[in-house]
Amino acid sequence: MHQDGLHQDGSPRPGSGGPGDAGPDDRYRRSNAFLVDEVLGFLYPAALRAAADVGVADHLADGPRTPAELAAATGTDARNLYRVLRLLATRGVVAEDEAGRFALTEAGQALRSDVPHSARTAVQMLSDPAMWRPAGELTRCLTGGGSAFDEIFGIPFFDHFARDARTAAVFHDGMAAMSDAENAVLAAAYDFPSTGTVVDIGGGHGGLLLEVLRRNPALAGVLYDRSHVLAGHRLGSAGELAGRWTLAEGDFFAAVPPGDVLLLKRITHDWDDARCVTLLEHCRRALHPGGRVLVLDAVVPQGNAPHQSKALDLMMLASLDGRERSAEDFAELLGKAGLRLSRVVPTPTVLSVVEAVPA
Repeated sequence: MHQDGLHQDGSPRPGSGGPGDAGPDDRYRRSNAFLVDEVLGFLYPAALRAAADVGVADHLADGPRTPAELAAATGTDARNLYRVLRLLATRGVVAEDEAGRFALTEAGQALRSDVPHSARTAVQMLSDPAMWRPAGELTRCLTGGGSAFDEIFGIPFFDHFARDARTAAVFHDGMAAMSDAENAVLAAAYDFPSTGTVVDIGGGHGGLLLEVLRRNPALAGVLYDRSHVLAGHRLGSAGELAGRWTLAEGDFFAAVPPGDVLLLKRITHDWDDARCVTLLEHCRRALHPGGRVLVLDAVVPQGNAPHQSKALDLMMLASLDGRERSAEDFAELLGKAGLRLSRVVPTPTVLSVVEAVPA
């Protein structure tokens, strides 16, 4: 039993005359204020996108500057730029001093384009209309059951980004910016075999394969992707890897090159279960004896604690046919392809290494 006017935990019930309780409707007013504040949250990435587009962070590399100075440097309107920066300051991306000058915080440094692991192109990719518009039409996914992307753009997601060099660059440069900050950490988090061939399937510009080969000097590598993606590969920039890598062009839903370790980084979350099973079956057939498949994706944890995988999952829902998966989901998916989940290796990034071997 609990006292009248109190919750079971002893806190005042709304309308019970407790501190700050203005009446029986007060809890709904508080809920209203909370929800309005939450829905306005879409304006933070909008401001971040605007700042990335005009390159304002590059002009803060040498220290604080006024909005007028930044506007002159970026060709923007000073008053409107101030309004964008003021909102970003509330999220700790920039900080305003008493003289009205703005500076990048530690958290905002990667918005610059001239620093290692710059996030600028990742910000632009993740806030591109191809991502933004389907997210705004998420209701379609609830009532229609499929991705909103095809209805909005009249073309599947990956066909859209392959149609010309400019739109392809938005996606692949943005993905490379996200991946570059993860790749060395991921390569260090897993104990690769001392010899053999690593195949990076759908490996983009080769950032992960490059880090794996650097850390494992007796391994050879194959970068496998579409021709327009391979055109931007960066393996040749690492002179110490000369002679240890090759490029292979193709469609991973048709076949994959053979190897001892097959990497699938941020691939399975793009596709529905049926397409993933097809891909994973190709991987199983391509494995050398004793080989393994490594799926590097976010693994959705149990419970309702915040985790980036839960936001990424809605992006997949809005724009693609895929989803983020739990460890149990991966075990079931791999089993359908004749593979067995042997372990899940957490990493310091949002991604885990889901290790699979032939069943």
